Amino acid sequence: MNEFAGKKILVTDDDVSIGDMLEEALKAEAYKVCRAYSGTEALMVIEKEKPDLVLLDLMLPGLSGEEVLPKLSGIPVIVVSAKTDIDNRIKLLYEGACDYISKPFVIAELLARIAVQLRLAGTKEKNFADDSGDTLAAGGVELDFELLRAVCGGSEISLTRTEAAILRILMSNPDRPISRGTILDRISEDTPDCTERSLKQHISNIRKKLQAADGIDHIEAVYGIGFKFN
Repeated sequence: MNEFAGKKILVTDDDVSIGDMLEEALKAEAYKVCRAYSGTEALMVIEKEKPDLVLLDLMLPGLSGEEVLPKLSGIPVIVVSAKTDIDNRIKLLYEGACDYISKPFVIAELLARIAVQLRLAGTKEKNFADDSGDTLAAGGVELDFELLRAVCGGSEISLTRTEAAILRILMSNPDRPISRGTILDRISEDTPDCTERSLKQHISNIRKKLQAADGIDHIEAVYGIGFKFN
């Protein structure tokens, strides 16, 4: 019995025969499968289906795989491509891909790589610190979520509910990079209006408020991942 049975995999490939082969193999392992045939369609399917992992081809119509990848923060992505250039593979891994397998591939190896990434994703979720408390302190900053305020450098800082929710999850996991997708998922109940597009601006506002109080930049952007609280 597959320990990850029921997990949803998005297969993004414009080659129908390859997509069909992958879908058949994945369903045989009790995975749920959704399909996309272009980069643009992949983003639409991800928004609707919320897959647990994405298999991403690079040479797609519309948006290429390289253009899609940066938009998939918070979801494990395995690039499945005929491109074998080592520099390109390294670049994609730095830009957020969890793994890279070249076509043609052995299906058993791909299934093993999928299981590894799902296991890693599950471990990260289990190790994630609880951020449900109303008050916490880290890095010289004290946050009161209920009152929507922080104390930093001896100064009291007013926060919006969205800013407080974001700061709470970052402060609950100090020095640990948190992906954009994870932040959005964890704060969705408190701030359903926050989107991936507006998240960067909210982070910028928090950084400026804290830095104005004590001269320290407490939040660091982690390239290809998200943000962390120092």
